[in-house]
Amino acid sequence: MDILQFLLDALTPLNLVLALVGVALGTLIGALPGLSATMAVAILVPFTFTMSPASGLIALGAIYTGAIYGGAFAAILVNTPGTPSSIATTFDGYPMAKRGDGGLAVTLATLASVIGGLVGAVTLLLLAPPLADVALSFGPTEYFWMAIFGLTLISALSVGNTIKGLIGGCLGLLLSTIGVAVVGGDVRYTMNSQMLLGGIDVTSALIGLFCIPVVIDLVANKAPHLTVLQDDRGYRMGEALRITLGSKLNTIRSSLIGTAVGILPGAGGSIAGLIAYSEARRSSKHPERFGTGEPDGVIATESSNNATVGGGFIPTLVLGIPGTPPDAIILGALLVQGIKIGPSLFNEQSNIVYTFMFGLLIATLLMLPVGLVMGRYAYKSIVHIPKSLLVPTVAFLTVLGSFAIHSNPGDTQMMVLLGIAAWVLQRYGFAPSPIVLGLVLGQIAEQGFVQTYMIGSATGGVAPMFFGRPISMAIIAFALLTLFYPLFVMLRKRRPKSVAVERTDMVVESAPSTQRPFRDLPALGFGALFVVVGVMAYLQTKDMSAMGSVFPGALAVALVSLSGLLMAFQIGRPPAPACSGVGAEGKPSTLRRSAIVVALVVWVLLMPVLGFFVTSLAAFLILIAIATFERLASRVIVLYAISAVVIVGVFHLLMANVLNLRMPVGLLF
Repeated sequence: MDILQFLLDALTPLNLVLALVGVALGTLIGALPGLSATMAVAILVPFTFTMSPASGLIALGAIYTGAIYGGAFAAILVNTPGTPSSIATTFDGYPMAKRGDGGLAVTLATLASVIGGLVGAVTLLLLAPPLADVALSFGPTEYFWMAIFGLTLISALSVGNTIKGLIGGCLGLLLSTIGVAVVGGDVRYTMNSQMLLGGIDVTSALIGLFCIPVVIDLVANKAPHLTVLQDDRGYRMGEALRITLGSKLNTIRSSLIGTAVGILPGAGGSIAGLIAYSEARRSSKHPERFGTGEPDGVIATESSNNATVGGGFIPTLVLGIPGTPPDAIILGALLVQGIKIGPSLFNEQSNIVYTFMFGLLIATLLMLPVGLVMGRYAYKSIVHIPKSLLVPTVAFLTVLGSFAIHSNPGDTQMMVLLGIAAWVLQRYGFAPSPIVLGLVLGQIAEQGFVQTYMIGSATGGVAPMFFGRPISMAIIAFALLTLFYPLFVMLRKRRPKSVAVERTDMVVESAPSTQRPFRDLPALGFGALFVVVGVMAYLQTKDMSAMGSVFPGALAVALVSLSGLLMAFQIGRPPAPACSGVGAEGKPSTLRRSAIVVALVVWVLLMPVLGFFVTSLAAFLILIAIATFERLASRVIVLYAISAVVIVGVFHLLMANVLNLRMPVGLLF
């Protein structure tokens, strides 16, 4: 093989332009909530049919890797993952942006994404055939335990509130069982609604659970949505490089995790990001900082999810088994081009595959300048845009993004419903992150669980199937370590020791506080509610087949048990002292937040009746009024109205005429 010739083929002007444009387009699409990497690749596949196979592959690979990276922008700046792969980026990226370090977070995400992408691409280039055999050694049991391994992140996210986190995980897993069962074909928990037959779309649910609570809370007060530093230092490249070099072990480990997870068909960047984040927190000297704006959290997530791009191409090219949905679309494009997929590809058509691999490396390197430029302007725009325009724009993008996935108003309505529920739950200590984890990992966990259960039942050994395979035992060990390590750290920090406390002119020895936490009355109420939900979910499994009922039945039992445990802990605590007065938020913020909830609900209900453009424009103007705290001059009102027409009109034309989506017309245009 002439490796140098393949590199020169990838460096032709056409391929360089395709890589640059592909990364830029992918980053832009990935930054918009709902417009996922899968959609970006699917839309642009037809344009590659007129290109040579190697050039077409380079364009698609660049779009794919750019879209995975672009999801970090929305995750950092508005707490909404642009793609499911960026779920864990919100945990520390958005807190960094809120305290004024948004530019640093974007730069860290860019550096980590480039490093992770390079590790995945180099692995693809050097080790594709042997590593493809690893994917074949994973059966349904291993996939089930991989999903459980991802769910152990709940422990890391919920230190001090682990039971609520586990309840949230059970709720997410139960939500994933709505619709037609992945194994057996049972119709479950649809309440005779056709809208629920297809289940809850993960991307629209993700948008609702993360973004709608942010939109509602943005109108709580006049405070700016993000902190603006007086000495804005731009990219802060030097500082970001120092942090990344200081976290080189975390970066390399997370990149290798992403590559390994990418090799497994169906796993994808969301699982890789969650596992890498969990391992980064477990191995950190300061795990308590994670979730409050810790740079290592952003580095772990972004390096791992971009490494899955190269890892995912290994089973795709060698075995013809797509690692992720975008890989499946690219596989179809290869077949249309007449390329024979399989081990012989590396011998018979090596010029195509190796040129593509070098092109993927080049596209990953181009992501650095493209990402820094786009990220800098994105951060400046989000920081300086007035809240009166930011609130309706973000709300509009959530509605547009959730609708664009399947051109289904039902997805948008479910997005708003889940978002409002998440806002309520979040106010009482139930974070949305565990719910999202359960929803994302639910189908993988159920398919592996049911298939393993069936094989074990047929061979007379269910327990050996779950606990007797070497790879499964290794994954279980890692999961247990991840689950209980934060508990060990917390117990070690609670060891009794005297603390010197300086008080006026003397120093006294103070014993550690033994004050028990007060009773959480809302937790009692939600615990009782979730017990009822679990019992009802279990009773409905009686009408399902054995294959369709075993997984939701087990989840229902777990939900009831955890909810009962939550209630038992609360009953044993002393009642909280009475407090008087109105909270810091006050009545005005409550009215504004209630108004925005009503506006969102009415918007998504009327959209299929009156049409997308009319309802979106009217809702945009109403949300401007809700988010405005001061009296506006006539000139500003006109400017805001023109902005509303332009934003809604441009996106409507883009979706209807460029992406060819079926936009609701309704009774009005």
